[in-house]
Amino acid sequence: MELGLNGKSALVTGASKGIGLATAHSFAREGVATLHLAARSADGLAAAKDALMSQYGVTVHTYAMDLSVNANVMELARLCSEVDVLVNNAADSTPGPMDQLSDQVWRDSLDMKIFSYVTLTREIYAHMKQRGHGVIVNDIGNSGENWDANYIVGTTGNAAMMAFTRGVGGRSLDDGIRVVGVNPGPVATDRMVKLMKRRALDWYGDEGRWEELFDKYPAKRPASPEEVADLIVYLASERAAYITGTIVTIDGGIASRRSII
Repeated sequence: MELGLNGKSALVTGASKGIGLATAHSFAREGVATLHLAARSADGLAAAKDALMSQYGVTVHTYAMDLSVNANVMELARLCSEVDVLVNNAADSTPGPMDQLSDQVWRDSLDMKIFSYVTLTREIYAHMKQRGHGVIVNDIGNSGENWDANYIVGTTGNAAMMAFTRGVGGRSLDDGIRVVGVNPGPVATDRMVKLMKRRALDWYGDEGRWEELFDKYPAKRPASPEEVADLIVYLASERAAYITGTIVTIDGGIASRRSII
C-alpha cells in the first residue's frame, strides 16, 4: 500500500528507543526523507541516527533535550517548524496510587505528558496552519480510557490528552491539519517492564513476578513497538486523510474487557 509519505519530514519525540524509535524506522521505510528525533539520551539518539542513515539513507537530525522543560520544547518547535508530521511520544509517568505520590511527582510527570504535548502541538500547529497542511499524532495510552487507581498520574494525564486530541482534532481539518491519537496498552519496552514490576508488587507483593502478568494479556503477550509504530505511521499518511479528532486504541482489547459486575 502506498502511504504517500515519500519526501515528507517528521518530528518524533521520545525517539531514542521503544515506540519512538520504531516509529522513526517505520517512517524511513515508507519514504520519509527527513527525520527529526528528540529524546533525553544523546547516546541513544546517536545510535538511532547511525542505524537509520545506514539502513535507509534518510536525513536525520537529533536533539538531546528534556522535554519536561518548557524552554526546550519551545526551542525544539523553533528548530523543527517546517515538519509535515509531528509525533508526540515522550512521556514517563510515575506509577503508584494517589496517597504515595507527592505534588512534585505529579508536576514532573504532567509537565512531560501534558505540557510538552500541548506546547509542541500549539507551536507546530501554527506553522502547519500557515502552510495549510500537516498531521499531529499523539501517542497517549489506554489508561486514559481504562482508568487505574494504581497508575493515577498516567491515567489522569492520558485522559487529559485524549480530550485535548479530540477537541483540537475536531476542528483542525478546517486548517488543513489532522490531529489524531493512539492508545497503546502494554508494549514490550523498558518502560513497560518498570510498570509491570510495580503492578506485580501491588498484586503479588513481589516485583520479580512481573512476567506472570503476561498470562492475563490477550494472546499472552504485550504489543510490539513496531505494531504501534505502524499504526502511527498509517494515521500520519495520506491513506488516513479523513481521520481526525479520533483516538485509535491498540491494546488487544484490554480496554473493552469490562463487566457490569
